[in-house]
Amino acid sequence: MANESSVGWFKTFQLGQHYMKTWPNDKRLAPVFPENRISSATRFAIRFMPPLAIFTLTWQIALGGQLGPAVATALFACSLPMQGLWWLGRRSVTPLPPTLLNWFHEVREKLQQAGQSIAPVEGKPTYQALADLLKRAFRQLDNTFLDDL
Repeated sequence: MANESSVGWFKTFQLGQHYMKTWPNDKRLAPVFPENRISSATRFAIRFMPPLAIFTLTWQIALGGQLGPAVATALFACSLPMQGLWWLGRRSVTPLPPTLLNWFHEVREKLQQAGQSIAPVEGKPTYQALADLLKRAFRQLDNTFLDDL
């Protein structure tokens, strides 16, 4: 997996989109991880900010208003989804801190005890590896695996 500093900006957006799709949207994770809130806000921004930008520009042109503030508002509105994807992309390649690393290995062990075959971890586990693991754990384990979080 690529490390944080070597990922280009376009790749960061792609990683953010993949991470957003992979991260389990479970309310029990929300108190510990900001991913649920960031993903929800980013999805909202992707859906509503481009039309808002177009509306803002169209409205100002139709009224003969000032284009400068309208263009600035439109650019800001269009940047919001990009900010969310950027944050998620950077987060996805961030190595897990030691406290989460222990929990990551405990969840892996529970999956293995449940008879699931798990590929060995390559390098330091990242938040993307955690998202993949959690998605699988939610599908294949009972939800008691969250008790230790």
